[in-house]
Amino acid sequence: MGIVVRDEGSKVNSDINVTPMVDVMLVLLIIFMVITPLLEQKVNVNLPRSRNAVAMKNASKSDAVIVAITRDNKVYLGQNEVSMSKLAKEVDNDLQNKTNKVVYIRADERSQYGTVENAIDAVRTAGVEQLGLLTDQRQGPPPPPTGVAGQ
Repeated sequence: MGIVVRDEGSKVNSDINVTPMVDVMLVLLIIFMVITPLLEQKVNVNLPRSRNAVAMKNASKSDAVIVAITRDNKVYLGQNEVSMSKLAKEVDNDLQNKTNKVVYIRADERSQYGTVENAIDAVRTAGVEQLGLLTDQRQGPPPPPTGVAGQ
């Protein structure tokens, strides 16, 4: 009498398929790469549009001093809300150890001009010589001239 030995156990494949895990990790990586730059815009502001905007590359650096003014005339230094009376002192504290003393202002297009003017005065009081007003580049053709030439 013979014993039948089954040999199926040696055919079992115990390798782990990592392809689905790699796919999920790549999707998560792409999501984080897309979201991270959006997190740097700390205060939501609709900038006014200008035809002759000049690129200010230093404004996008992580250590740039940015004053933001929202449409409801709240003033922010970085992402922290600041009262207008404390803005000069806070800006002066932020610029203590910096050689490039430039402050950038991001004012909403619907904010009151007086609030923006008061913020500029407060920043100048802190001893800032260079001030950048951030705008967006206007797209499209220029509007036709309104006056008639030669009259």
